[in-house]
Amino acid sequence: MPGKESLLKISLAQWSWHKRLFGQAEPKLDNLDFVNEVHALGIEAVEYVNIFFMDKANDTKYLAEMKKRAGDLGVKSVLIMCDDEGALGDPETDLRSRAVNNHHKWVRAAKYLDCHSIRVNAYSKGPDDEQQKLAADGLRRLGEYAAGHDINVIVENHGGLSSDGRWLTGVIKKVDLPNCGTLPDFGNFPPETDIYEAVEMLMPYAKSVSAKSYDFDEKGDETRINYYRMMKIVLDAGYKGYVGIEYEGKRLSETDGIIATKKLLEKIRDKYAYA
Repeated sequence: MPGKESLLKISLAQWSWHKRLFGQAEPKLDNLDFVNEVHALGIEAVEYVNIFFMDKANDTKYLAEMKKRAGDLGVKSVLIMCDDEGALGDPETDLRSRAVNNHHKWVRAAKYLDCHSIRVNAYSKGPDDEQQKLAADGLRRLGEYAAGHDINVIVENHGGLSSDGRWLTGVIKKVDLPNCGTLPDFGNFPPETDIYEAVEMLMPYAKSVSAKSYDFDEKGDETRINYYRMMKIVLDAGYKGYVGIEYEGKRLSETDGIIATKKLLEKIRDKYAYA
């Protein structure tokens, strides 16, 4: 819309192409070529997943190539989603400290790539209130380290208690750091959860948003999530960051699912996401 500023910026979560990146679907995709394909789809920003360059966090030459390719295309690097580095809320003190330290390299990599955040998990064990304390301890320590690099540490509803909006907001409140927040994902909730209520609960702390999608009807609307209702919650919260496409459907190919999600977000943007 000429003369108006869009309130909805679209990025692509690397997981949307995980089958291609794992070599499980054709054409295979290498991590270094990810930004080229994103740019070809007309998407302006990317969200990396650490497992696709797991051994490269300290490889400056490799990171420099990632940064150059994104920069050459004018693609913004938003964040790194971090998995398989230990539980930040591990009940064992030594293991919790190891998990915190394991994430340090991703903080530095995110800073090098000009990202604003790393996405982490808040996994723990034990009674709910004890897990909340343990997760908050690990997140606080990591957040304090990340603050020194001007990087946010954000937690996704990603299974276990982290998919309970009340529990996760309680963790963030306990951490009480300005650079520690949430990454609400539209889809990672138990079947009995009111997903709209849960996302609304997480949005006051959101520093990124994950637009999970599964399938689409003949009108191009998502069949499991009311995107209009969900995006209104996001926008009403005053959120102005990137909304990351994360397609996880099976009927459409990964690329077709990404394109369908992009078209839906653009349709919503054209409807009411301008100021």
